[in-house]
Order: sequence, then structure tokens, then C-alpha cells
Amino acid sequence: MIQSHRTAAAAAVLALAVLAGGCAEAATGVRGTPGSAGVRDPYFPKLGNGGYDVRHYDLTLAYDPASGRLDGSAEITARATQDLSAFNLDLAGLTVTGAQVDGATAAWNRAGDELTLRPHDDLREGDEFTVGITYSGVPEPITDADGSTEGWLRTDGGAVAVGEPEGSMTWFPGNHHPSDKAAYDIRLTVPAGLEALSNGVRSELRKDPDGRVTSVWHTAEPMASYLATVAIGRYDTASATGPGALPVLTAAERPVAAASAALRGEIPEIVSRQVKRFGAYPFSAAGAIVTEDGTLGYALETQTRPVFPAASFDRTTLVHELAHQWFGNSVTPETWQDLWLNEGFATYAEWLYTEEYEDVPARTHFDRAYAQDANWAFPPAAPPAAANLFDPPVYQRGAMVLHKLRETVGDEVFDEILRGWPAKYRHANASTEDFTAYAESVAGKDLAPLWKTWLYGDGRPAES
Repeated sequence: MIQSHRTAAAAAVLALAVLAGGCAEAATGVRGTPGSAGVRDPYFPKLGNGGYDVRHYDLTLAYDPASGRLDGSAEITARATQDLSAFNLDLAGLTVTGAQVDGATAAWNRAGDELTLRPHDDLREGDEFTVGITYSGVPEPITDADGSTEGWLRTDGGAVAVGEPEGSMTWFPGNHHPSDKAAYDIRLTVPAGLEALSNGVRSELRKDPDGRVTSVWHTAEPMASYLATVAIGRYDTASATGPGALPVLTAAERPVAAASAALRGEIPEIVSRQVKRFGAYPFSAAGAIVTEDGTLGYALETQTRPVFPAASFDRTTLVHELAHQWFGNSVTPETWQDLWLNEGFATYAEWLYTEEYEDVPARTHFDRAYAQDANWAFPPAAPPAAANLFDPPVYQRGAMVLHKLRETVGDEVFDEILRGWPAKYRHANASTEDFTAYAESVAGKDLAPLWKTWLYGDGRPAES
């Protein structure tokens, strides 16, 4: 190799720096290092990326239901959390056709679900920068470790997108770990006659010169990418007003619209009741999307507008998914190991609802859950693998932890915890350790025996 514009001494300094793992800035003028690929989540170590914090996603998507083709562009605004020479985005499938950083063409390459960008100039720690990605293709869904399907799912004449835990990377590039939340603007262009729905508030609806229709949706509050959704198809919509003039928009695919209309109409009242129990509603919109059965096998708490297959659209599930707007969506888990904070609270919200409005005490639900062997397969705070994240202990035993907390501290203190927890961590991320410390601070006592037995303990404890 011929060395030009570099003395042998400088080359030796560089070699020593590289061998020592140090920065070669003095020899090369380069400050940055690559951001990590993955944030070392206990269950999804390659999900998310290091070195930056996303502030805003601006997504422009055009979808052709006949071919299944999605044409997209993503403008991502982020802040560097270290000096960066390169960084990654998560993107599954789809063909990238261009990449820019701060308006300048960036080098990029693909390796599996990792899209690596090398900007023309290094980014300094603290810099705010924009990333532009253009891409296209036919999105392919992901089959989870537990056998369920997520991502961009084609329907008869449309599509529905759901992303828990990693499916959002099938339709847009991003930092797809719940620890990096951001605001969103999503523009959806579809053939005339179809609705195109997403999270938040619809800020624009227009007919384009080519006859297609574009809807623009704005989500001002931070949102984890797994909670982003899209629903395209023939939907009937209905508008209502919730507490504090909250706009409530519901939609249902036409074959199931009439059957779901009455329960969709109860959403403002259910949200009002939950506000009394959990505190101020954390977002600027609410609602629901109901799809025909056959595509989606589960309901999901997508932010501001949960998605339900028609067979799952019942009052209990609706209460559960709306409660997630506080527990999971506003207060979002730090890692996927903290998922019981989502599902335990949402399940306990069901118990509270039936206790207050159907005369079924929460203790009755506790006793039923206690008797079921499946709930004791593992501790709710320690699922053994990604395939177990959505197993019964996370939901039912998670709710049992909360009921034991209630019985230990009393209703008055428990209600303070129930309202204070989503207020303290509003629009933030929190861990199991954050919750246990918070509960102890409010209760004014050491609750270690409770956590050891009910949250972390193996097997079914004795219960009187």
C-alpha cells in the first residue's frame, strides 16, 4: 500500500491509537465513531440503535392495494448523543433507493435488518440532524417467536400495520426500540374510495390531481414506533367528543361497522371513567379501529387509536386497550423485560372496571387467576424468552402483583400510586425498578417482601 500525504511517524501514531482502541483524531481529523447496532435489549439485542435520539418522524407513504406496493420516504429528525461517523436504522425488507443526511448524499449499505448510513461529514455530539430515506417494495410481515404475525398486513382491498414488538420496521426505517420515542407526521396516499387512518389527529384530507386521496395524521406527543399504525380500506368512521373536548374518532371496516357501532360509541364514557381513576388523559386524540376478522389475530393498543379484529372488540378488551394509553403508551417500558408494566396495569384496569361498574370485586379476579396453573410458569418481571413476553404470567400475574400491592398499602395509597405513576412518567420510559421505587416512596415503607414473592418469585406462593 502506498502512503501519500502521511509521514511514517504519523502512520505509527495512528496504528498505536487503533491498537489501543483510542481515538485517532490527531492523526486523521476524524472525531466520530459508529453508533451501535442494537441497544442490547434483553430479548431483542439488535433492535434499536445507539448514538442518536429521534425527535420526529415525517413519513410520506403511497400504497397500491392491488399490487401491495408501498412507496415511501422518511425524514427523520434526531440529535446525536455521541460524535458519530456512521449510524444505523432498522428496516426489514423493502428496497432503499436513496439516503441523505442534512441534505447531502450519504453512503449506505444493508445487512439484514440493519441500514447503515455514513454521512458526508461526521456529526458532533449534541448536533441536531435530519435523515432522508426513500424506499419502496412489497412489505412482508414478521412472524414472532410466539407464532403471531405483525408488521404490514395486507387485507382484502387494503392493509393494516401493527408493530409490537418489532413489526414497524417492515414499513418505515427508524430506531425501533421503545426507549426512543418521537413525534410523528404520517401522510398516506391511497386510491379514491378508500380511507387511510393512522394515529393522532387528521390535519389534512385532500383529493390529489391524479384522483388518489391523501390523509395527513399528526401525533404531537412522543410515541414508541411499535405503537404506530396504519389502516387502509373501506371504513365507516364516526366522530365524538370525550372529556375536555377530546376528539374521538372511530373507524370500522364496512362489513363490521354496524355491529361495532354501539360499543364504539361508548369510548368517550369509558375514557371519562378512566380519567377519574388514572388521571388526565395523556394524548390529544382517542378512538379505535375495528377490522374484519381473518387478518389480525389480536387487539393492540396502538397510540390514541387501538386496533381490534371484530371478534376481539368487546367491552373488556376495549377497557384494556384504552387503559394502555396511560400504561404502556404514555409510560412506556424501558426495555421489553418491563412489559408487565403495560399488561399488568391494563389487565388490572379490567378488574377495576368490573369492580366499579359490574359488581365483580377485583379480589374475585385475583382468586381466579391464582387458581390457574398457567399463571405460575415464570415471574412476570422475568419472562424466560421473547416467545414468552405475551404469556399469561405477564398479564394475569402482573395484575396480581398490583392487587397484592393494593391490599398491602390500602385503597387510598394505592389510588395515589395509580394516578401518580402515569403522571410522574408521563410521555417517558420507565423500568420495573422505577415502579417499585415509586410505589415504596408513596407508601412510605419497604415493600421488598412483596416484590420478592409476587413479582420475582418462582412458583405459586401460599395465599390465605
